[in-house]
Amino acid sequence: MGIIKAAVQAMSGGLADQWLETIEPYEMGEHTVLTEGIPVRRGQNKKGTAQTISNGSVIRVYDNQFMMLVDGGKIVDYTAEPGYYTVDNSSMPSMFDGNLGNAVKETFDRLRFGGQTPRNQKVYYVNLQEIKGIKFGTRNPVSYFDNFYNAELFLRAHGTYSIRITDPIRFYAEAVPRNASRVEIEDINEQYMNEFLEGLQASINQMSADGIRISYVPSKSIELSRYMADAMDESWRSMRGIEIQSVAIASVSYDEESKNLIQMRNQGAMMSDPSVREGYVQGAFARSMEKAAANPNGAMAGFMGMNLGMNAAGSAMNSASAVNLSQMQMNQQKEAAAKAEKEQKDVWTCSCGTENTGNFCSNCGSKKPAPKQGWTCSCGTENTGNFCSNCGAKRPETGSWTCSCGTQNQGKFCSNCGKARP
Repeated sequence: MGIIKAAVQAMSGGLADQWLETIEPYEMGEHTVLTEGIPVRRGQNKKGTAQTISNGSVIRVYDNQFMMLVDGGKIVDYTAEPGYYTVDNSSMPSMFDGNLGNAVKETFDRLRFGGQTPRNQKVYYVNLQEIKGIKFGTRNPVSYFDNFYNAELFLRAHGTYSIRITDPIRFYAEAVPRNASRVEIEDINEQYMNEFLEGLQASINQMSADGIRISYVPSKSIELSRYMADAMDESWRSMRGIEIQSVAIASVSYDEESKNLIQMRNQGAMMSDPSVREGYVQGAFARSMEKAAANPNGAMAGFMGMNLGMNAAGSAMNSASAVNLSQMQMNQQKEAAAKAEKEQKDVWTCSCGTENTGNFCSNCGSKKPAPKQGWTCSCGTENTGNFCSNCGAKRPETGSWTCSCGTQNQGKFCSNCGKARP
């Protein structure tokens, strides 16, 4: 028993109506991984049994579908090429691999699916499209050592992932429940989800080992997909004929202790800036003034209490402000020194944004622009632009000269008094 690809001319002519029945796939949604073929009776063949596909019947295959002809529970023929196929009970299997290559044929040979006495003939379709939007969520917090925070943090991740069936015969043999006529990914996802979450934890740990900051995890979907493929594809491909296509993390949350550690680290980073520290000190003082003014016993009592506290803590605040001021001054001096060093090295910025010291840009190769020549206006102001910064007079044309009578000229003789150019 096998299938023969039908001629296009036959389908477009009257012969199409003479076939005994046409097998069409049952409705296949975006999460459907397998569905049974449904016979549409033709002509006078209205008494055929549901367990038999009549010789000469037509099976239709659409894009991104893998059709299997099953006889007595055994796959006797298949195709991954879209088109029309006629059933020939006397032919040998034709096995149209389509774009799946030799992998499916090798699986067919290895699992030794072959013809048996016709008892129960069926057609099944496997979805070859990417199965998207499979939701996942970590049940327990996953450990993540972050080098930036230098701490062991714990996160929960939620999102979606997608798979693709790359070896439909192996998938049918290993993943599809027996005698199932329609299978959604949710019907078989419990076991896969447990394995997926194990692979997810291993992948997240690998991201940690590679030094990716924990706050960057949600934006690293491409990298996470690669980690997951390394962790899962080999076993899933060899065991069930499926591969992970992509992983998208929608949200990442931290346990309470990790939140506190991250907050403490971020606050410490901010307070290392002396200007932030000084702002905090001044803000604390201002808030104290506001509370004193709003004292229910009267503003005077509030300010008296504040003065007592300030006398006790005033020296500490003054000392903190002095330290902050000293560090801000040191930072300003460092910035000034860096600027002076930059100017001393004759650093110039290319139009592409790269800073250079040589005559050509190290990034795009553009030549260093020639320095603008300065000029002295008649008002005595030194300028480099095209107009005087003091009086607005236009820059004299190149090669001009000023006569002793005060007239600016271009030629060899003064246009006012006729004197020769000195």
